[in-house]
This record gives sequence, structure tokens and C-alpha cells, in this order.
Amino acid sequence: MKETPLCQKHISLGARMVDFAGYNMPVMYTTIKDEHQAVRNGVGVFDVSHMGEFILKGKHALDLVQKISSNDASKVAMGQAQYCCMPNEQGGIVDDMIIYRLYEDLCAEGEQAFMLVVNASNMDKDWAWIEKNNEWGVSMKNISHRSGLLAVQGPDTEKVLQKITEVDLSKIEYYHFAKGEMAGVDNVLISATGYTGSGGFELYVDNNNIEKLWDAVFEAGAEYNIQPVGLGARDTLRLEMGFCLYGNDINDTTSPIEAGLKWITKVDKDVDFNSSAIFKKQIEEGVSKRLVGFEVDDRRIPRQGYKILNADEEEIGEVTSGTMSPSLGIPIGMGYVLKAQSKKETAILIDTGKKHLKAKIVRPPFYKK
Repeated sequence: MKETPLCQKHISLGARMVDFAGYNMPVMYTTIKDEHQAVRNGVGVFDVSHMGEFILKGKHALDLVQKISSNDASKVAMGQAQYCCMPNEQGGIVDDMIIYRLYEDLCAEGEQAFMLVVNASNMDKDWAWIEKNNEWGVSMKNISHRSGLLAVQGPDTEKVLQKITEVDLSKIEYYHFAKGEMAGVDNVLISATGYTGSGGFELYVDNNNIEKLWDAVFEAGAEYNIQPVGLGARDTLRLEMGFCLYGNDINDTTSPIEAGLKWITKVDKDVDFNSSAIFKKQIEEGVSKRLVGFEVDDRRIPRQGYKILNADEEEIGEVTSGTMSPSLGIPIGMGYVLKAQSKKETAILIDTGKKHLKAKIVRPPFYKK
């Protein structure tokens, strides 16, 4: 099993460790509920160094990114990031990712440079897919093995991090980034991104410096009761926002149009991309199923794979994600249902195999500030 550079730090903090995407990762330190609330109401820190980072650079780097991305990377300025999915050729999704348009100081004249941040479980698959699509010979570099990543999230994040950097964090807009020194560590990429819905920054740094940065962040955050947060709360936080998790809510067979990701699927951009014709047809003609959110009128948690039934107990879909919402105190979930039965407030049943749980379709996010 692989380890991030902070693995022993997590163990020393008493974290419960699990195998996640081949990495020994902390699922929780105290309780999921407490860690979840730390992020919603204060500040928490995730070690997400298992994520993959690829650098694409050259005169045709944008051409390659445009071919593999559902979104329109031509609209991304230097210092900006963009969420997108990487479609396959059958209308499914290879992965979802964030694209960073890097500054020109990394490039020769006429070149562009991008960093692609991908899911750890898909790293090898993604790399092979990008290589297959690289008809221009764009320079590709996998820096995942030497890149550390901290997600510092929550409403108090800016106050904590501003204590250890001279970079004016208030000027970094959402889905933008800056590079600078933080806690004596040079070249930290400070990105106003995250997957919690509670604001904050993600800090990309060389593996050799990530423990120093972790310690400095926690020292700066002591007065704000900063907490380490594991994968368990990461999942509850993203699900309360209705954010998709690859492998659960999206995969190689689901369309971004079905998944409610039309907003990152730019079929009208100037160049064709993988499956663009399929997605354009789906937008014009509609799809047969849709990813929806639902709230359960019970205490039992809806599990991935449970069948979704209509009020007449006819099967109409399947649960993809479910949890007990720490913020709302009720079970919530997402799943695909027939489009004709996907309207808000529609009464549904969740079939656990032993019991039918009453539920209703709602429009995410479940948690609203």
C-alpha cells in the first residue's frame, strides 16, 4: 500500500487508517460528525496528497486539453482553474478533474502550460487516456509522486493562512490561484478551490516541504481550534453539497448530461472533443435518466446499490451515494432515476432489501449556508 508523506503524522494523531485508492489514508481522527462540523463552522485540514497531478506543456497544450475536456479551456486565463470532466468516446466519463492554466514563466515563447488534477484511483487510466489523445506530441509530465496537497477548508481558513503568508489571500478569487511563500516554504500554489462547500484553499507543495507546511498551518490555526479531517467527513461534506464522487455518482458509463453536469459540457465550443456529438444530441433530445438528490424520512442510511422505487413500488433507479447528514440530522442521498419521475418533491421509496424507506426528491445542495 502506498503512503503520503504525512502518513506517520496521521497515525501519531490516532487516525483510523484505511486503504483508499491504494493509499493508506485517514478516514477519521475523532468522529465524522465532529470533523464535519469543524469544517462547516471553523477550519479543518485534509491531506489529499494522493491526488494525481499532470503537467501538459507546449505550443499545442491547449489543443490537447480542449480535446480531452468537456469544458472550454480557452476561457481559462493564467492564474485561473476550471472544473471539468474527461469524456470517453462512448458518452461516459473517464474522470472528473480540475485544470489549472499556469503562468508563462514556465513556458517558452508561444507555449502554454496546464496542470491537471485527477482522482488517485484513476491516475494510471487518466494518463493512458491523455497519451492516447496526444496527437500533437505535447510534453506530458506526471508530478504526482512529488506533489503534496493540503485542503484547508472552512470559514476561518483565510484568517488562519494569512498569518503565515504575505500573499494577499483576499484577492484570490474563487477558482483562481497564486504562487508564493507560505510558512517559509517557497513556490506554494495557493488555490481558492475545494470540495466541501465551506470555502478555503488548497495548497500544492513539494513533498519534501509538506510536513513543515502542515505543522505551520496547525500552529497558526490553534486559536481557531483547527482540526485534522479524514476521508469520512470529506464524503459527508461533498454529498451535502450535491457534488459528484467518481466511482459512485459518475463513471465510464454515465453521461455528464445525465449527471447534471451540463454546465461543464460546452458542446458549442470552437473545437470538437471526445463524445461532443453524443452530448449535443442528449441536450437536444433529452436523456432517459437523471441524477437526483433525495431526503429520507427514516433514520436508516441509503446505501450505494439500493434500488429506488416509485410510490407504486416499481423500480425506477438506483442509489449512488448516501449518508447521514451531520448538518441536517437526516439521511440524504443521490441516485439515478427515470427522467419522467425526477421532479422535485416526487415521493419515492428506497429498497434496502428488508424495508422500503420513504423519501422525496430534492434539489441539491442539501446544505445551504
